Amino acid sequence: MRYLRLAPVLLVLGLVSGCAATAPAVPSKLHGDAAHPAQAQGWVETKLYFGLGLAGDVSNGVGEQGWRAFLDAEVTPRFPDGLSVVDVYGQWQGKGQTAPERLRSKLLLIDYPDTAANRDKVEAIRAAWKKRTGDQSVLRVTQPAEVSF
Repeated sequence: MRYLRLAPVLLVLGLVSGCAATAPAVPSKLHGDAAHPAQAQGWVETKLYFGLGLAGDVSNGVGEQGWRAFLDAEVTPRFPDGLSVVDVYGQWQGKGQTAPERLRSKLLLIDYPDTAANRDKVEAIRAAWKKRTGDQSVLRVTQPAEVSF
């Protein structure tokens, strides 16, 4: 009698496990593409943090149009294969300040092969932003990345 109650459960489990075992694998459309290998070695991800201006004052600093112009002129030509931009809120408090500065900010994420030429491109982007805005710094965080396309 116990076996009759378990029969529907066993049947469903058998069907589900059979379906999983026989499901065809979907090949990657990029597989075999030299520019987008299935496994990429020696890549890094760099995050760059750009301050656009005080959070409460959109009339000063860099607006959305100015940011996009910077991306088009300085970033995209150096990394045309792709990047990501995220709107973020930032703050910092300098020595001697009694309150933090709250900033409208952008986070730029770039994944790329770790070469001297690419590291130089990242530094050129940082330098261009500082020259354009007068900012003292652009925070850079670079970490190894496991990349697969």
